[in-house]
Amino acid sequence: MLKLYGGARSRASIVQWYLEELGVPYEFVLLDMQAGEHRNPAFLALNPIGKVPIIQDGDFVLSESGAILLYLAQKYDPSYPSAPEQQAELYQWVLFANATLGPGVFVETSREKEAPVLLGPLSDRLQHHPYILGTSFTVADVALGSMLAYIPLMLKLDLSPYPGVVAYITHLTERPAYKKAMSGRGK
Repeated sequence: MLKLYGGARSRASIVQWYLEELGVPYEFVLLDMQAGEHRNPAFLALNPIGKVPIIQDGDFVLSESGAILLYLAQKYDPSYPSAPEQQAELYQWVLFANATLGPGVFVETSREKEAPVLLGPLSDRLQHHPYILGTSFTVADVALGSMLAYIPLMLKLDLSPYPGVVAYITHLTERPAYKKAMSGRGK
């Protein structure tokens, strides 16, 4: 069975959300990060960097939430596209969420300048599509949606100028798999 290792309030919940969406059986291994369980030799044997999340799928071990999401999409999502161009669009949004949106919004020194640049066009796009790539929910929505859903939970950032983003967050956070992953914390 696939194992997902994570800590409380970690990006493991993003991976957990996608596993719930896919209906893939998994075991959630909750590490006590405060107690340093991610620095134990057994965990460091899986990930020498000592960071979460990681998955263990048989003998295969992978870290980094974005990479894990893309792996799960390729392996378990029956709607994963075969065309390289469609795959690249998924990669684009997963990487955007982790490498551009996250630092642009959650790093205090860049937030004031970057948030409008990033959230404005996203809001415009999302006002015309229920999901980032159109009419179907994809792994890109998990990556992007989770990052956006963290904003009202973690920041005092007024999202009212971005109605498409607000509607998207509401739409995604009502999904049963999201609710289970974000409230259950592996239970």
